[in-house]
Amino acid sequence: MDSPLRSVGVLLAGGVGQRVGLSTPKQLIEVAGRTIIEHSLAVFEDAPEIDEVVVLMTPGYAGRVREIVAAGGYRKVSKVVDGGASRTESTWRALAALGAAECNVLLHDAVRPLLEPRIITECVKALETHEAVNVAIPSSDTVFVAVPGPDGGEVIGEVLDRARLRRSQTPQCFRLSVIREAYERAMADPGFGDLPATDDCGVVLRYLPEVPIHLVAGSEHNIKVTHPADLHIAELLFGLRRAPSESPGPAN
Repeated sequence: MDSPLRSVGVLLAGGVGQRVGLSTPKQLIEVAGRTIIEHSLAVFEDAPEIDEVVVLMTPGYAGRVREIVAAGGYRKVSKVVDGGASRTESTWRALAALGAAECNVLLHDAVRPLLEPRIITECVKALETHEAVNVAIPSSDTVFVAVPGPDGGEVIGEVLDRARLRRSQTPQCFRLSVIREAYERAMADPGFGDLPATDDCGVVLRYLPEVPIHLVAGSEHNIKVTHPADLHIAELLFGLRRAPSESPGPAN
C-alpha cells in the first residue's frame, strides 16, 4: 500500500431491529449461516488494506459482540464500545475511541453485510489523494420533490435530473483529522441537534464545505438491512455469491 497511514474500519452497529419487527439488534440476526455483524466483520478482517477494526454496538450487547469476535478469531478488532442513540452520536463515540494519531477511517453500517472487498480497496486507494470519500450508486428511480397540494395532500413540485442523482452507501471514508474537525464543529453548534445530519458526509458537507467528497462506485448488492424484506433479499444475494462454486462443471 502506498499510503503510510493505517486504515481503520469502524462498524457502526448501534441500532435496534425495530423496523424488522425485533426487539434485539438486527446486527445479531442470522443470515446465510452467520449473524449480520459477523459477515461485516469478516469483510474488514480479510481486507489487506485494513489494519484495525473498531465496533460501535448497541448498549447492553457489547459483550455478545466480544464473544463473537473471540469465537471467530477476528484479530483486527481492537475495541468494542457502546454506540449512541443516533448515527452521529455513534460516530462521535468512535472518533473518541480512535485516539489522536492520524489515520484513514472507513465508517461502515454493520447492517450492510454484502460489502464487496473491491469497494474497500478503492476507498483506501482514494484516500491517498482525497480527504473525504463516499460510496454511491446511480439512482435507478425518478426522484421528485413533493409539495403541498391545493386540497391538503401532496403534489409533484419538481422532478430532479436523475442523471445527476446518486444513492449514498457506506463505507464513508475520511482522514481522521477531517472527520474529527467536522464533528467538533457540529457538536459546538447549538442548532445541530434541531437539524442533525443523516450521515457522516452530511456533517462534513455542512461544517467543512471546502473539503470535496470524492465518489467511489458502490454496488446494488451493498444493501442496508432495514426492513423485514431486506433479510430475505440478503439471504438470496448471499446464495448468489455461493452459486458459482456450487454449480456443476461443463457437460462432457
